[in-house]
Amino acid sequence: MSLLEVRDLDARHGLLQAVRGVSLTIEEGEIFALVGANGAGKTTLLRTIAGAHTPTAGSIRFDGADVSGMRSFKRVQMGIAMVPEGRRLFTGLTVEENLKVAGASCREGAWDMERVLTSFPLLRGCLKRRGGDLSGGQQQATAIGRALMTNPRVLLLDEVSLGLAPIAVDQVYDSLRNVIAGGATIVLVEQELGRALLVATRVACMLEGRIVLDGKTGDFTREQITEAYFGLRRVGSQG
Repeated sequence: MSLLEVRDLDARHGLLQAVRGVSLTIEEGEIFALVGANGAGKTTLLRTIAGAHTPTAGSIRFDGADVSGMRSFKRVQMGIAMVPEGRRLFTGLTVEENLKVAGASCREGAWDMERVLTSFPLLRGCLKRRGGDLSGGQQQATAIGRALMTNPRVLLLDEVSLGLAPIAVDQVYDSLRNVIAGGATIVLVEQELGRALLVATRVACMLEGRIVLDGKTGDFTREQITEAYFGLRRVGSQG
């Protein structure tokens, strides 16, 4: 049984159908990169899995249970945590307070304050700084750390590198490797294809709301993934 299973999922923004008949499965311990151009439907798919957006059709199962109609906070309690695009920290709270808020109602597990700080060492020197005063890289590290404090079974990361300086992206991805080494299950939405392929065990490409490529990262050439990304050729088409 897969940890996360999405079947024939549709999601809309008013008259716009952003996700069209998407089916995919995520296995425990998998690092799944979801790539695609702006407007492909990646963020809507992630938000729908997390419970922040209501699907119009299809189902989402987590660890065998149907969570399609479940509120987002209930999904967090089950072990689905999302780091949204733009981080969305409590900007008036310190880094330490942001982490503690998430940890207050967390599931049992190995992630606590010390483990987050070990995995994201750039946070140790800014624990008392407010979220709104941090650099982009520090904010992203805090947002990921906050999600980890809930002890998720699957971590949904939306646009990790968006708006960050290259050195900050390097720091965040270095820390993510620590998380991955601990056996995490991650769904990573990323526009920067090279970054995604360096860490992912599996890759899928979305185009116009559909999955048009899905497989192990070693099964495709960079050229095949790029062609699917821009809609030049459909490889392993679904739905």
